[in-house]
This record gives sequence, C-alpha cells and structure tokens, in this order.
Amino acid sequence: MDLNLSDEQRLLRESAERFVAESYDADHRRKMANDPLGFSPAVWKQFAELGWLALPIAEECGGLGGSAVEIGILMEAFGRGLVSEPYIASVVLGAALIERCGSMAQKQAILPKIADGSLKLALAHSERAARFDLAKVATTAHSTAQGWRLAGRKIAVLDGHAADEIIVSAHIHDHQGSSGRIGLFLVQATTPSVAISDYERLGGGRACNIELSDVQLPEDALLGNGHDALPAIEWAVDRAMAALGAEAVGIMQVLLDTTLEYTKIRKQFGRPLAANQVIRHRLADMAVQVDEARSMALRAALKLDADPVERARAASGAKAKIGRSARFVGEQSIQLHGGMGVTEELEVGAYFKRLVAFDTLFGGSAHHYGRHARLGRASVPA
Repeated sequence: MDLNLSDEQRLLRESAERFVAESYDADHRRKMANDPLGFSPAVWKQFAELGWLALPIAEECGGLGGSAVEIGILMEAFGRGLVSEPYIASVVLGAALIERCGSMAQKQAILPKIADGSLKLALAHSERAARFDLAKVATTAHSTAQGWRLAGRKIAVLDGHAADEIIVSAHIHDHQGSSGRIGLFLVQATTPSVAISDYERLGGGRACNIELSDVQLPEDALLGNGHDALPAIEWAVDRAMAALGAEAVGIMQVLLDTTLEYTKIRKQFGRPLAANQVIRHRLADMAVQVDEARSMALRAALKLDADPVERARAASGAKAKIGRSARFVGEQSIQLHGGMGVTEELEVGAYFKRLVAFDTLFGGSAHHYGRHARLGRASVPA
C-alpha cells in the first residue's frame, strides 16, 4: 500500500498549515478563550471559502467528496494552532450523520448549508449514566398525532451552544410502546423547552448540557425512515476519534518542536540542556511517540470504510495509543521546560490541556483498550 500523500493532499496540508500559522497566534487564542462564542465567525466563513467545510460531504450534496485521510491532514494542522472552531461537531459528526441517516430531502436541504457555513450542527448523544456506552440512551421520543415529543437530558455536547440545529438521539416509542430503536431528531436550538447551559472546555472551545422538557417536534424532524441509528452513531464517533487523533498528533508535534528548540538554547552549568545525553534520550522517546501516534491516526482513518468490527478496533486502538502517547509527550514537554512550562508566558501548558481533554473525549485510554479487547474476542470464531 502506498501511504505517500498525493499532490492534492500535499497542497491541502501546505495550505492548511500556512493558514493556521498566519491566523492562530497566542493573542488570537487568548481572545477566543475570553469570547462567549469560543471561536471566530469570520474564521468559520474563511473555512467555507477554502472548501474545508465541504471537504467530507458527497459531491451530489454540494461537497468535495474528500476522504478521512484528507480530514486527518486538516485536523493535524488544526492541532498545531489549537483551532477552536466547531469543525468536529458540525462537519465530522453532524454532516456525516445527515449524510448517513437522512432522507434525500433532508440531505439536499441541510448539507449545502453546512458546506457554505450558513448552518452549524451539533450532536447531543452523551448522557450522564452512559459512561461512554453509546447504546445507553435514556432520552425518549414519543410519537404523537402532530409528530414527536422528546424528553431527556444530554451532557458534554461539543459546541452545542453555537449550533443552529442539534441532532438529538432518543429511544423511539410509538403507539405500541417502546420499539427498542434509537432515532436521531433534528431540533432547532431556539425550540421552546430546550434549555442549553454552556461552559468552557479544557484546552479551548466550549461545550454544553441540554435539557429537553416535553419538546414538540414535527414528524419530519426524525432523520430518515426511523431505522435504528446506533450503528451510524458508532460509525460517526469512530470517525470523530480518528479526526481527533490527527489533531492530537499536530499538538504533540508542536510540543516536540518547542521542547527541542528550548533545550538547544537553555543553558545549565554553561552547556545547553540538549548536550545532556539523558535529555537527548527523552527527546528521542518523545519523537518516537509522535511518529507512532501519527501512524495510529492514519490507520484509523484508512479503516473507517472497513467492516464495523475492524473499523471500531482501529478507532479504539488509535484512541487508546494516542491518548497514552499524548500524555507522555505533554508531561515530558512540561518537565523539560522546568518552571516555565506551567506559566502563562509559554503556551506549552495550553497545548497540554488540549491533550488532556482529548484523552477524555469519547472515552479514555482504559475504556478503549477494553473496547478493543472485547471486539477482538467477539471476532474470533467459536
């Protein structure tokens, strides 16, 4: 298999890295940290003009038909700048679920708006008692004469405060009772009885909790024909984990480069820190972890179109391995910078915070080592 980037992919990487280097400096990140929205609408518009919002959307729906590899290239560049725009929530999760579960009318109505930046989506699936188990959904959707009635609570909704529409998962109850299916419903953020409380995420960006109190929805709020949406949710979350893994690789690369440069200029006992053999070994270990993480993120991206078990094992394996590698690289970077590593003067701490947040999103390393093992046992013939 040829893993070299194509000419188009190299151009995407160069343009993304150049844009991030020019647009995301320390002042911009501090400004976004104090902004109630958490990101810049002007930058989001530039994302649309550059074609990044349309990148993974199918061509027949107004997109560019890009693959998960292109998304990974883009996300690694985003990691270098600690980009806080809601790309994962709106494009990687939201648009993917519309494309996978929506009817043709819903796709044609929604996906072009995502591509041009006029509509932002968020996925509200996590619940307090689920503990990263995607099949555990307590939110209910009851069929009514007018459509649907939703009730429940969702937590940790990425960028839900900025979404125009929220995709809410719920157990479907028809006139005969519970159907056992999980459905996805489009809910306008301004719908009455939808209470959104947002908060700052560790490492930048925002998330929110959502309370749905007897929310009335029309019949066409249900995505598609109402088939069980759990397989699509699992696919979309695996897709998001692969993208977040690539973002973590970009962050780790910045920490490695910053630490390497610092140890060359920081002198102790009249010699640069990098002249110390122990320090060189630790830098080499950091470089190895970055390369291994990059390989795992690429593997997860390449496996997204494989059968569900193979795809899920690749995604969980990447999430677990990259989580461990990210913590190692972050901790080594902090320690090798000494006391400066935890001050506001340097951004090492900000990058490390984003890595800590990555390790908890959609489940930590321990959770995904367990999922990887369970899926492996399930795939072995009796």
